[in-house]
Amino acid sequence: MIAPMTKYSFILLSGMQDSLMDTLQETGLVDISRSSKPVDDRSRELVAEIELLDGLIKGLQKAEVPEGTEPEYIDGDIERLAGGMLMRYSDDAVEMDAIRKQIHQLKIWGNFNPDILHKLEEAGVPIHFHSLPTKQFKPNWADEYPLSVIDADKTHTWFVVAGEDSLPGEIPLPTQNAAQLEKDLRDRENHYSHVLARVASAKARIPELEEKRARCYSELDKYLAGCTAVPAAEDTLLTYVGYAPTESEEEISAKLDQAGFLYIKEEAKVQDNPPISFHNNWFVRQFETLTDMYGRPAYDGFDPTPFISIFFMLFFAFCMGDCGYGLVLLAAGLLLKKVDSFKDMAPLVVILGVATMVIGFLFHTFFSMDISQWQVFAPIKGIFLPAQIAGNDATMVLALVVGILHICLAMVVKTIHQTRTKGFFASLGTWGWTLLIVGGVTVAAFALAGVLDANLTKLIVIVLGVVSALGIFVFNDPKRNKLANIGMGLWDTYNMITGLMGDVLSYLRLYALGLAGSMLGMAFNDMGLMVLGDGSNAILWLPFILLVVIGHTLNIAMCALGAFVHPLRLNFLEFFKNSGYEASGRTYNPLKK
Repeated sequence: MIAPMTKYSFILLSGMQDSLMDTLQETGLVDISRSSKPVDDRSRELVAEIELLDGLIKGLQKAEVPEGTEPEYIDGDIERLAGGMLMRYSDDAVEMDAIRKQIHQLKIWGNFNPDILHKLEEAGVPIHFHSLPTKQFKPNWADEYPLSVIDADKTHTWFVVAGEDSLPGEIPLPTQNAAQLEKDLRDRENHYSHVLARVASAKARIPELEEKRARCYSELDKYLAGCTAVPAAEDTLLTYVGYAPTESEEEISAKLDQAGFLYIKEEAKVQDNPPISFHNNWFVRQFETLTDMYGRPAYDGFDPTPFISIFFMLFFAFCMGDCGYGLVLLAAGLLLKKVDSFKDMAPLVVILGVATMVIGFLFHTFFSMDISQWQVFAPIKGIFLPAQIAGNDATMVLALVVGILHICLAMVVKTIHQTRTKGFFASLGTWGWTLLIVGGVTVAAFALAGVLDANLTKLIVIVLGVVSALGIFVFNDPKRNKLANIGMGLWDTYNMITGLMGDVLSYLRLYALGLAGSMLGMAFNDMGLMVLGDGSNAILWLPFILLVVIGHTLNIAMCALGAFVHPLRLNFLEFFKNSGYEASGRTYNPLKK
C-alpha cells in the first residue's frame, strides 16, 4: 500500500541551510526534492571525487594478488597511494606481457648478437627476417635468394635472407636477443613482486576508501538538497519543502523542535506530487523492485505490488513447471545470501524456487520426468493435475482460467479505484463493463459447477446485461449528451471485445513456455539414456551424467529467462491496462547519511 505522507515547509535565515540539512540527514526520514546531476563547480568536484574513489575501489578489488604475498605496510593518504600503485601494477603487468611475447618471438630466431647484424648491414650484406603463413611460403625461393628457413610448422614459416631481398612478410630487425629480454623480464618481475606487496596492503585498506566514498555521497546529497532553496525577503530567508511518512511525524517533529527550526507541517495532497513510499509486509516487499521497473503510482493511485507478488510468482512457477528446477532455484537463492552484491535478491529467488517446486509437484514433473508413475507417490496421485480437462490439455486450460481471473481482478481494482477517486456516478461506465464481464464470468462458473439452474442463470444474465448496458451506453459520462454516450459506448464495445480476446489468449504463453521447457528437458533425458544404454558399461555413466547435467543447466537458464520476462509482460501490459494503472509517481528518497 501507499504510505500517507506529511508535507514539511521550512523557513530559515540565509546561512542556516547547512544546519538544517545536517539535522535532516541525522533523522534520515525527510525527502527534500533535489537534482540527480551536478549543478555547479562544488557538486561537480564531489561527483569527480566519488568517481575517482569508485575507480580505485574497483581497481583494488580486481587486482590479483597471489596467495601468500606478504603485505608491505604503507602509511599516508590511501587515496593518493592507491592510485599510484594501481598505475604501477597495471604498467608492470602490461610490460611483462609484452616482454614475454617478444621472448616467444625471438626464441624462434635463436640466440644472436644484434651488433654483428649491424656490422653485416654496414658491410653491404643486410640480414632480413621474414614470417609468413606456411601456405604462402614457396620452397623455390631458396633457388633465387640466399635464404635459410629457421623454423616452420603447419601455420607459419620463419626464414632469413642475406643481401638484396624483395620477398613478402619482412619484419623489423630485432634489436635484442632472447637472453637479454629474459634478464629484463626477471628485473621487471622483481619490481612487480614489490608492487604486489604494496597492493596487498592497499587491498586491506579498501574499507577506508569505501568510508570516504560514503562520506562524499552523503555530502553531495546534502549539498544538492541545499541548492533547492527558494529565496525570500530579498534573499534574507530561505524556504524548503520536504516530505516524510506520516507514521514518522512524531519523531521528525521532536528532532526539528529540539534543533529550533521553524516549520509548518500538513497532510500531503495529490497536487503537491509527494514522493511515493510503500508500506508492505515482508513477502510483498520482495516484489517492489518489479513495480519500480515500470514506475511508482501517483499519490492518489494504488500500489500494484500485492497483486504482482501473487501473480508474478504464480506465472513464473507456471513457466518453469518443474519441481526439480524449483529445487535448483531454491538452492541458488540460499547461496546468493552469501554474496554481498546479490544478497538483496536472494529472498525473491527463494520464493520463486518454492513456488516452482509446488507447481511442478502438482504438474508431477521432476527434471522432466513424470513422477506420477513412481510407486512412491501412488498414495497421493489424487492431488496431481490431471492430463486433460474437458478434453483439452489441463495446463492449457488452467493457464486460460488463471488469465481470466487475472483480468477480472484488474477490472475490479480499476472500478474500486475510479469510484474512490472520481465518485460513483462518474464511474458508471466502468461499473457497467465490470458487471458484464466479471459478473458474467462468475455466473458462468457457478452454472458450470451446477450451483445455479438454467432458469436462474438466464434471469441473472438478463439483469446483468440490462444494468451493464445502461452503464456502458447511457450513463458512461453523466455530463455528456446521451447520443454521444451511445456512440462512445459502441466504440468502447469494439475496443473491449477485440482487446479482451487478445489479452486472454496472451496467457497461453504460460502453457507454451512450460511445455517447451518440459519437452527440451525430456530430450536431454532421452539423449542421456541413449548414451547410457542398459547401464552395464560403467564408463558410459560419466558421459550420461555430463550430458544430463549440462543439458538441464542450459534448460534451466533458458526457462528462467522466459519465466521472468513473460510473466512481467502479463503484469505490465494485461493487468496494468485493464486496471487503469498509471506510473506517474516518484520514489521516496530521504536525505540521510
